[in-house]
Amino acid sequence: MTHTYKISGMTCDGCRGHVEQLLSDVEGVKSASVDLEQAEATIEMTTHIPIEEFQKALQADGDRYSIEVEDDSKQDLELMTHTYHVSGMTCNGCRGHVEQLLSDVEGVEHASVDLEQAEATIEMTTHIPIETFQKALQADGDKYSIEVEDNSKQDSDGMTQKFHVAGMTCNGCRGHVEQLLSDVEGVESASVDLDNAEATIRMTTHLPIETFQKVLQADGDTYTIHPLGQAPKPKPKQTPKDMGAGTYYCPMNCEGDKTYDTFGDCPVCGMDLVKEQGLKPSATTYTCPMHPEIVEDEPGDCPICGMDLIAVAGEEADEDPSYKKLLNKFWLAVGFTVPIFIIAMSEMIPNNPLYNLMPLNYWNYVQFALSIPVVFYATWMFFERAYRSIKTWNLNMFTLIGIGAGVAWLFSVFGLLFPEGIPDQFKTASGTVHVYFEATTVILTLVLMGQILEARAHKRTNDAVKELLKLAPNSAVRVVDGVEENVSIDAIQLGDILRVKPGDKIPVDGAITEGESTIDESMITGEPIPMTKTEGDQVTSGTINGKQSFLMKAEKIGEDTLLSQIVDMVNKASRSQAPIQKLADRISGYFVPIVVGISILTFVLWVIFGPEPKYAFAFVNAIAVLIIACPCALGLATPMSVMVGVGKGAQNGVLIKNAEALERMHQVEVLIVDKTGTITEGKPSVQQVKSVSEDFTDAQVLQYISSLNTQSEHPLAEATVEYGKAQHVTFLKSSKFNSVSGQGVEGIIEHNKVALGNELLMERVQAKLPSAIQSELLALQQQGQTVSFLAVNGDLKGYITIADKIKASSKKAIHELQALGIDVMMLSGDHETTASAVAKELGLEHYKGGMLPQDKLSEVEALQKAGKVVAMAGDGVNDAPALAKSDVGIAMGTGTDVAIESAAITLVKGDLHGIVKAKKLSNNVMRNIKQNLFFALIYNSVGVPIAAGVLYPFFGILLSPMIAALAMSFSSVSVIANALRLKSSKIN
Repeated sequence: MTHTYKISGMTCDGCRGHVEQLLSDVEGVKSASVDLEQAEATIEMTTHIPIEEFQKALQADGDRYSIEVEDDSKQDLELMTHTYHVSGMTCNGCRGHVEQLLSDVEGVEHASVDLEQAEATIEMTTHIPIETFQKALQADGDKYSIEVEDNSKQDSDGMTQKFHVAGMTCNGCRGHVEQLLSDVEGVESASVDLDNAEATIRMTTHLPIETFQKVLQADGDTYTIHPLGQAPKPKPKQTPKDMGAGTYYCPMNCEGDKTYDTFGDCPVCGMDLVKEQGLKPSATTYTCPMHPEIVEDEPGDCPICGMDLIAVAGEEADEDPSYKKLLNKFWLAVGFTVPIFIIAMSEMIPNNPLYNLMPLNYWNYVQFALSIPVVFYATWMFFERAYRSIKTWNLNMFTLIGIGAGVAWLFSVFGLLFPEGIPDQFKTASGTVHVYFEATTVILTLVLMGQILEARAHKRTNDAVKELLKLAPNSAVRVVDGVEENVSIDAIQLGDILRVKPGDKIPVDGAITEGESTIDESMITGEPIPMTKTEGDQVTSGTINGKQSFLMKAEKIGEDTLLSQIVDMVNKASRSQAPIQKLADRISGYFVPIVVGISILTFVLWVIFGPEPKYAFAFVNAIAVLIIACPCALGLATPMSVMVGVGKGAQNGVLIKNAEALERMHQVEVLIVDKTGTITEGKPSVQQVKSVSEDFTDAQVLQYISSLNTQSEHPLAEATVEYGKAQHVTFLKSSKFNSVSGQGVEGIIEHNKVALGNELLMERVQAKLPSAIQSELLALQQQGQTVSFLAVNGDLKGYITIADKIKASSKKAIHELQALGIDVMMLSGDHETTASAVAKELGLEHYKGGMLPQDKLSEVEALQKAGKVVAMAGDGVNDAPALAKSDVGIAMGTGTDVAIESAAITLVKGDLHGIVKAKKLSNNVMRNIKQNLFFALIYNSVGVPIAAGVLYPFFGILLSPMIAALAMSFSSVSVIANALRLKSSKIN
């Protein structure tokens, strides 16, 4: 259900993003979208949430914003009313009791019970199955029962259908599709799940899928709808998409993953936006070695001298367009600040020679004139940011700098122009006013230097993405009708045949069509040993060919290549927020007002207790307090570590979807792993085929098994089909194929009902297992072999045994995970005995066999109820429910088949050692974040009191505002430098 509310108190886009986040964090909210211009919040909820809950959330944040109903007509819940018959009631007490029980069911808006009619009328926000009410009554002692009163009033479950929707990429798409489907005549409600790409549609009468297809096509054909389980294959892209030249985002993640098209500063914290590394590789140009002024996009001859043009890789775009401008402003500021500083410090020289040229008052005017370019040009942006922060009440580092430096400069100007209005305590022995032009300009110049150092440090945090981008070659050799030609990467089309020469980088994702070679995939998987690739094997863009040449077919280009997906994922994850960052955000929200309060208190205490000139001491120390405090160091503590950590993971084949997954992986206590394809190679081989019936030979058993499995994509099925082909089996036609989840497959062959699967399936088709072969099968299963039985028309005819080799890395990885404090549990759909054999070999204490997908889900839920943080590693197909339910879902992928968006963490190589890397990486990142938070808090906790002058009564030490500015500038840089240490951390 979606409600719209009026929001007041927002003044900028930063407020909008902040309010959106506050509302999104309310329990039960599916999504929240805030429109600044309309001052509206559109909130989608799983169940109805009273407006008071949103009011509390906004009030708890400082009561700056308020929420109210936008339009009463929009808020009327679209309730559905059902009437049921209730039996077992004998008095009015029963009636009231039943009414209360039904009202307490989640999703019920109102329930009323009529004793005489024995009826219950229930209003619901969404449809609730009658079984839910039955359970509620049964749990109360089973004295009452409920049943449908009138079928005509009940929308039967048959009128609710699920469909697959393709083409959605964001929550906006989801809402738009939901609205389009809801507007179809005859549709009672439509709910769209973006993650699963599913639409659940409730209709008053059955509507054919063609009706919905027409509606989506009429909207521009961006989205398509299909029967559930029949998701369309992605349309081939004939030309690669432009992967973008880069976007800008706030390094402190003030507005989540929001990005900007142009450079500027963050509207919330005022920091310079950072440029994200674009996915588009730099183009290749061609120039003449004799005439470099000739530059062409294509190879050819020089029009001047006729020489062959040579390829020159395009230069990388400037990562930060403001960097050079900032540097120029810095040197300008230095040029004007140094003379001011010399003039001011010359007061300390006996018989100051400058005073022989002009009196002190005139030198103050010189300082004033020199400070104008520094204040109003080189560092004016700091005051703009400070003004905006106060206007929007997003107080930050620039608030403190603007107040401190601004007050010092304005006081100096006022004292210079109107000295009679300044108390004597601020005047020198000669009667001139103490001016602070040198303090102001030095402070501002040092802050500007800090911004430049931060910008340089930020560039290093993106080193991982830059290194990945360098892997993308700019050109390739395309073979057309046997003729080779050099082409740009952008010119490659799907299906092109490309020549990869020794030492070359592989240009796009594809498969080898001719030849073989060794491929260095360390830059993608993190594994140093080159892989041997032969005809038919997949190769990945950016990996490096060995010493042999081969031909390959382009299968994925542009943004669809694994390298591009990795870069995109790293960029998105780097901008995501870890839950621990909320602590820093809460502290930062109170930080600036507290510092301003301490500054005022410092001034007052120095005026009361300080020595003469007490006002001068009070003024200088109050400014020092403002300048030394650095909320940015606190704000940068988490995002910098996340950015470097995510990049480190990508370089080692561990792809992190978001910062929350990184933090949750650190907390994981139990890891659940599947057997096939996770612990084992996932490349099973047939060991034996045997008949147990006189009317079926071994060859016939294999013929039926391989024929039925031609329609299955399961790894075990593919192994039997390949084995059948090798044995030159004549495949029979099969029909009415049906896959029974967790049990096996069924079908019709030669008018016979055929079932192939485990013992559960044999029980289902009532095929008995002779006791004579059970001991033999037990011995095979104890060897780790999987046994599948063949039943024809309910009679057991034979069996096939399949072995799947355990990966060489699995045993070592499991021991490492156990050493890291993780309890590894194997849940397998295979027989208990087979699972036991594998667990014994791996040294696993906890394992279970015969697990259906719903059993794995139940196991995850049981562990979570016991208070455990659970990670689940699987192939993302049969394990999908458990992967989705677990705290951290880990997809075991290989090469370009990896489903990057399907799990919180994706392992490119697809073995358990990747989980070891992920765990070590998360531990290192969380330790680094805590170090950053500690240093930032300690820095401010110690620096602010020293700046206030707590050491003066004991040691006579005061902190100059200029030194405070230097310390403040380096505090943020030190946090970034500490985060950069993650680049050298070991996770292998």
